[in-house]
Amino acid sequence: MEGFSVALLTAVFAGLTIVALAVMARRVLGVDVGWVRAILVGVVVVSVGDLTLQVVSTRTGFPDPGRLDVPDQAAVVLLLALTVAWTFALGLLALVALEMVLPTGTLPPPGRWVRGWGARRRRLARYAAIFAITLRHGLGRYLRGGGAMRGGERARTARALRRALEDAGVTFVKLGQNLATRADLLAPEFVAEFSALHSDVAAEPWEALEPVLAAELGRPPEQVFEHVEPTPLAAASVGQVHRARLVDGTRVVVKLQRPGARAQILADLDILDRLAARLVRRTTWARSIGLDSLAAGFAASLREELDYRIEADNVRAVAAALPAGSAISVPATYPDLSGERLLVMAEVDGVPLTRARAELAALPADQRRALAESVLAQALHQLLGSGVFHADLHPGNLMLCDDGSIVMLDFGSVGRLDDVSRSTLAFLLAAVDSEDTLAAADALVDLLGRPDELDERALERDLGTLLVRFRGRTGGVGAAGPFTDLLSLVLRYGFRVPPQLAAAFRSLAALEGTLDLVDPTFDLVDGARAAARDLARDRLDPAHVRAALERQAAAALPMLQRLPRRLSKVLDQVESGRLGVSVRVFAHPDDRSFVAGLVDQAVIAVLAAAATLGAVLLLVNDVGPRLTPTIGLYAFLGYVLLFFGMVLALRVLVRALFRSRAADDHGGP
Repeated sequence: MEGFSVALLTAVFAGLTIVALAVMARRVLGVDVGWVRAILVGVVVVSVGDLTLQVVSTRTGFPDPGRLDVPDQAAVVLLLALTVAWTFALGLLALVALEMVLPTGTLPPPGRWVRGWGARRRRLARYAAIFAITLRHGLGRYLRGGGAMRGGERARTARALRRALEDAGVTFVKLGQNLATRADLLAPEFVAEFSALHSDVAAEPWEALEPVLAAELGRPPEQVFEHVEPTPLAAASVGQVHRARLVDGTRVVVKLQRPGARAQILADLDILDRLAARLVRRTTWARSIGLDSLAAGFAASLREELDYRIEADNVRAVAAALPAGSAISVPATYPDLSGERLLVMAEVDGVPLTRARAELAALPADQRRALAESVLAQALHQLLGSGVFHADLHPGNLMLCDDGSIVMLDFGSVGRLDDVSRSTLAFLLAAVDSEDTLAAADALVDLLGRPDELDERALERDLGTLLVRFRGRTGGVGAAGPFTDLLSLVLRYGFRVPPQLAAAFRSLAALEGTLDLVDPTFDLVDGARAAARDLARDRLDPAHVRAALERQAAAALPMLQRLPRRLSKVLDQVESGRLGVSVRVFAHPDDRSFVAGLVDQAVIAVLAAAATLGAVLLLVNDVGPRLTPTIGLYAFLGYVLLFFGMVLALRVLVRALFRSRAADDHGGP
């Protein structure tokens, strides 16, 4: 029993010592290294330190006090203390080395590791599948950061990447479709290949979708719908559309989300986010296009598409912005019947423009022209007037009705522009209309921001050439429309296009193909000039200008009321010679903290260097008093100074590691 008590006390003492060493290691290093690794290092220090103390004690004869004089006993105690200190220093060195190889936070806590094993196993299986797909298509070297693309190799790589995205499934196909709209970031070869991606899949059986309908309605479907067609009108990767008839006989369409689509997409988005972060850390091409930001924006957009209530809100927002008497309309929605996975809309009798060539050919030429003018005018009104615009106006999202009107469909992608961006875009189109090259260049800079090392004279010359080419068009959109040409010019000069403005340019570029289909003879430039001129005239209307000035004056009124008093105070100080200017260089707390951290690191580094230099000088000097017959006093003091120099150097190193890691996490320098 006595032996058990001694063993228990020894274990408790060892445990407390290990915890104390872990706490001390974190305090000495000055950073929050992981507790698990700090405790593990404490275990190693206690184990190694115990063996080291036994060896040193045996060789110095300290276990037998009678063999040593009191001064020798004191010297041996100092030697043992130095041994403990150096064992602790070596433990710190191991901790810093582990932090360099495997930073804190790389591995999840043990509890989370156990709880999330199932999800982690599925994620690893998905990782393996994606990695196998990349290898099968010859893309492995681009995951390692190598392989610069040249000439025809870029086209082959784009083709292989498009096939890999198709093999990877729904989420990655949608990612490719999203990237196909970012001509401001990707080479033309990639944009062309990604534009060919299709996400059409086999229809889900109605028996699998009926529970989704009942769950979203919160009641049996028979109470709401007289009939629902089991065969879908269209089937996509996330949902499918069915014709239906309400109990009152109203014809509607029902858009239902596939069961399991949300779970699969969210799981793939988690993997996509991790892959993007890893590629940004390891590859140059991913950093150059901001792959992590692209992935985050894509994930946010796709999560919105999974919630059909957002699409219903988009429909209502676009409908509210339509002018009275417009030839363009949107279908009515039934918000009381719609939900997160269900969208009920009025059925539209018509044909998508992609399949309406015969119907369009049967229309008179003047009606086709009027239809093209209406589509363009409405698109520009959405962009410059209301600021709420359909961001994907390709022919498949426009329905030609029997009465010759057009209905917009698919509102999963709707953009919004603030008033400043709308005004600047209107001024840009007005400058294009008047062929004012300088005003157009200034509007571009105001709209998109000034790139580094922008050659303004070259931009003005190229922009002037583009405006002259616009004037020389004889009608029709052609292979490359004016909005596509303008976007190419913007990208060539290094302008970075914000997401909402990229959506606006994308909408205009998609509109070019749509208008070419509606009326191949339609002069897009003249039509855009006329529509933009009308919108600009509305913005310059005296009532509109007066209202804008009144809003700005109301916002500036408090400042204007205080201005005379402040101006009088400044003039009094000038007259009496008491005017002074005070500049606080480090007014922001973050600036002061940054400078204080640099000074702290510099001071510690100087102290570490001084301690190490002093230790070397003492160690090479083997004269002077002796602690023991084999150890001199200067050598002992040298080892003490070397211990402090090593600890201070480790503190500088590990804090530099944590600071650089924090800067990388926040996108800083």
